[in-house]
Amino acid sequence: MSVFIKHYKASHLLSASNVKFFRFSSTAADLPLKKEDDDEEFRVLDIVKKRQRQQRRLNKRTDIQPDRSDRMAIDQKWGNVWPGPKTFHPSSVPLPLRQGYVPKGQAPPGKKANAELMKIPNFLHLTPPVVKTQCEALKQFCTPWPELLNSEEAIEKHYPVEIISSNYCHASPSIRNPLSRVVSLRVKLSDLKLDKHARDKFLRIIGDRYDETTGLVTITADRCPAKKQNYDYVNYLLTACYFESFNVEDWEGEKTEDDMEYYDFDRNTSRKNLINWYLKSKNEVKSMSEEEYRDFDISQIDHAEVYKNAVSKIMNDGESDDTLRSYDEAVRKLLGLPQKAASS
Repeated sequence: MSVFIKHYKASHLLSASNVKFFRFSSTAADLPLKKEDDDEEFRVLDIVKKRQRQQRRLNKRTDIQPDRSDRMAIDQKWGNVWPGPKTFHPSSVPLPLRQGYVPKGQAPPGKKANAELMKIPNFLHLTPPVVKTQCEALKQFCTPWPELLNSEEAIEKHYPVEIISSNYCHASPSIRNPLSRVVSLRVKLSDLKLDKHARDKFLRIIGDRYDETTGLVTITADRCPAKKQNYDYVNYLLTACYFESFNVEDWEGEKTEDDMEYYDFDRNTSRKNLINWYLKSKNEVKSMSEEEYRDFDISQIDHAEVYKNAVSKIMNDGESDDTLRSYDEAVRKLLGLPQKAASS
């Protein structure tokens, strides 16, 4: 900004000495000029060229470091890089992993910025060398396998109870699967030391949990929220059923043949008829009391056990081709008759 001042006196002529010129400097004076200079250039939005310029600038940089996965040593210990289960990290995995659905003819997305690889749990921490190293570290806490348990028969003999459970690994917000709490206990009925009364009562208590073809008793529990609770519960059920089967109620001693839920050969008249027939065949006909009939040993009669089992089976299971054939063979053996020829 400039100021022009004319200073003169009256009756004096205008001269150069009477004129004074002042100039004031201001920083604000240049702002309009700069604004005018900027307005002279019209800016055009060019996305493609801008990206190319940015890429050229990135290529010119000399301080760009290679990816971590490219700088990893070949002979490094993978357990130090990935020691435990964690979310997938592309820079820590020196493998060209790909995952994701793509249209036909295209390659799946790579590991960089791949959300599919981060969704699911991975087992990159359980590689064979790492598992071997962990097993070697756990050996000091383990005891040697018993030498006597060298076969499946020996294992079943000393450890008759079998516990069955499952663990699941799935993609879910929770790591707990509802089915992992289910626990099943399996044991052979022959391994339980049961007498005749206890065996019958035990089978009635467990119901359809007994498989006649395999002879296994299976008890399953899933009502408790934790696996350990269901494990304790199946052991309690087996213990309770086992000791309850030995209890004899007062009314059980008063049961007659008509009150029996099943056919008992030893308490039925069929046993008396078998004994009478045997005595007649030996010409030893005599009258016997109930106690003598009960104490008579039928094992001295040839094929008596086969006959007993056949009669009990046909009375308890009903008439069928199998039960009738077994009864026919048992009677022929008992009477000493030839067996029927098999039909072709």
